[in-house]
Amino acid sequence: MPTVPLTRLYVLRLMYLVLFVLVPLMTAARMIYSGQSLGADDGWGFAACLLAAMSLLCGLGLRYPLKMLPLLFFEVVWKVIWAARVAAPLWISGKIDDALTQNSIAIGSAVVVLAVLPWRYVVAQYVRAPGDAWKSHR
Repeated sequence: MPTVPLTRLYVLRLMYLVLFVLVPLMTAARMIYSGQSLGADDGWGFAACLLAAMSLLCGLGLRYPLKMLPLLFFEVVWKVIWAARVAAPLWISGKIDDALTQNSIAIGSAVVVLAVLPWRYVVAQYVRAPGDAWKSHR
């Protein structure tokens, strides 16, 4: 198992701190200034709760940066799916507006997450390491 340098752990902690602090601020700002309610029919209520939960879990990443890596994987994957399924079709059809541009900039932060991931550790831990047992060995 490759060791992760202390400086990389601090960079990961910084990433978790940014997500822990900035995501709730941006979500709260959108709720307060846009006048949108957390309705069940428009998806914003779901998204706001999901982002709040993710932000709170990033607090654990400050203490356990390697154990919480799957949270950063989730952060990247949902942003890639959004870019491919929501943003790309709108761009292709020429339906670009201010909201799409702002969301696309926020979604682009996935590149930063990809840059700070300790890839040797990720490959060793999540690709090459044997998986957990599916049943007990008696």
